[in-house]
Amino acid sequence: MAASSSVFTTSPSRNLASIPLHQSLSPPFIRSSSVAFRPKRRSSSLVLCSSDESKSTTEKEIPIELRYEAFPTVMDINKIQEILPHRFPFLLVDRVIEYTAGVSAVAIKNVTINDNFFPGHFPERPIMPGVLMVEAMAQVGGIVMLQPEVGGSRSNFFFAGIDKVRFRKPVIAGDTLVMRMTLVKLQKRFGIAKMEGKAYVGNSVVCEGEFLMAMGKEE
Repeated sequence: MAASSSVFTTSPSRNLASIPLHQSLSPPFIRSSSVAFRPKRRSSSLVLCSSDESKSTTEKEIPIELRYEAFPTVMDINKIQEILPHRFPFLLVDRVIEYTAGVSAVAIKNVTINDNFFPGHFPERPIMPGVLMVEAMAQVGGIVMLQPEVGGSRSNFFFAGIDKVRFRKPVIAGDTLVMRMTLVKLQKRFGIAKMEGKAYVGNSVVCEGEFLMAMGKEE
């Protein structure tokens, strides 16, 4: 084995050429790690580089419209207007993205610099007023309440009170306000409903509180 090693080291090309074809896979040749594994080490590093390059190229080839997940549409603005009585400039819900009948709703409000409250709140630093965030959340609560499963009346439905409201972060132009309202307690006999709400921008809670709704019957 030692003699074989010295022969390969001295003149590998000559000795390889002189080995007959039927002996090329003999055990001594396979056990020669210096010849068998050295080229494989180099080729693996090259494959790694080409793999990284192909991954980068693949990412660049993904169309922009497929890179970011869009909000689903459970109820569009036309359906929302069929449920809520609010209209411009006070309709503060753009789309419902999740709805569980008689239990909860998740909706979004796209906050833009064209919203009519920004010129006055504030000209130097546009921030969505906290009271309008609360109003938007109450409207999402109205989408839950004004459904057959709950039995609220569109012509006789009121936002009756709020409790434990906290504003965690400012909401600015360009943000998407995601609001979840959940029905906690319903007393149909007295026409009173209690709801819990949270509003988010990204992964951050920007507003939360408890809401009281008052319902009446169709006259």
